[in-house]
Amino acid sequence: MFKNVVVGVDRQAGGRDAIALAKRLLQQGGQLTLAHIYSGDAHTWQGSPTEHDLPKREHIAELLETASKEAGVQQASLQWREAASPGRGLHELCELSEADLLVVGSSRRGLVGRVLLGDDTHAALNGAPCPIAVAPTGFAAQTQTIREIGVAYDGSPESEHALAVARTLAAEHEAKLSALEAVSLPAYALVGGGAPVGNAINKLVADARARIAGLGGVEPHAVYGIPIEELSLYSGSLDLLVVGSRGYGPIGRLMHGSTSQRLARAARCPLLVLTRATHTPPARATD
Repeated sequence: MFKNVVVGVDRQAGGRDAIALAKRLLQQGGQLTLAHIYSGDAHTWQGSPTEHDLPKREHIAELLETASKEAGVQQASLQWREAASPGRGLHELCELSEADLLVVGSSRRGLVGRVLLGDDTHAALNGAPCPIAVAPTGFAAQTQTIREIGVAYDGSPESEHALAVARTLAAEHEAKLSALEAVSLPAYALVGGGAPVGNAINKLVADARARIAGLGGVEPHAVYGIPIEELSLYSGSLDLLVVGSRGYGPIGRLMHGSTSQRLARAARCPLLVLTRATHTPPARATD
C-alpha cells in the first residue's frame, strides 16, 4: 500500500527502529528514503555546499549510509535537509517527494522522541501531507512479521477510514484483522450506581461488539473504560495499531493533546496515524 516512504534518521536508536518499521510497511518495489534533518536556515537542498558546510554534509552522508547498511537496506535514497527544525524539514521533504508515509522512531522521551529532538512540531507539521508511523523503542531488535493489525474503532468516519486502510494492509501481509471500541457512560449516568448502571454498561459493550462483528472479517473487541488505557492494553496483542485523526494531519493532531498523542507514548506496538486526506483504498474482492 505504501509505495513512497520517508524515514526520519538521527544519531540515536530511534532511527534504526524507524527504518525497521518502514521496511515492513513498504510495498514491494516501493521507494524508501532515509532522511536526516539538521538545524540551520532552510536555504539548501543537497546542492552547492559551502566549504563550511562540506564536512557536515559528508558526515551526514556517512551517517545515512551506515544506517542503511546496518538495517540491511538494499536500495534507498539518502537525503538531508537544512531546516529551522527537524520537524519542519521532514514535513517539507514529504511534500517535495510526494511521500505517502512518514516513519519516525520513539525514545524514552515519548512521541517521536529524538527524531524531532523536542522541537515545537505543532506548527511545523500541522497538516502533514501523509500518514505517520511511530516505531516503539527497541523495535529494530524484533524479528516477528506483521501477524495481527488492530484498529481503534468508534463508528466515526475517521475510524471507518482507519479500518479501510487496515483491511488493505492485512491483505498485503496476510495478517489477522481486529478492532476495539472502548465505550463509556456520561458522568451523570453514574450517579447513584446500582444494577441499572451495570446493565447499561453491559448493553453498551454488547452493542459495540455486535457493531464491529457486523463489519465482516474483523475480530470484535469491546470494553468499558478510558480509550487511551484500553487501547494501550489492546496494543500489547498487536503488531500494528491503526488510528484515524481529525483534520489536522498526523503530527498536528498528535500535538493537540489528543488520544493519538497519548497513545503514541503508551502503545506497545507500532502505531499508524492517518490523515483525513489519505486516500481510502478500494475494497478488495472476496471469493
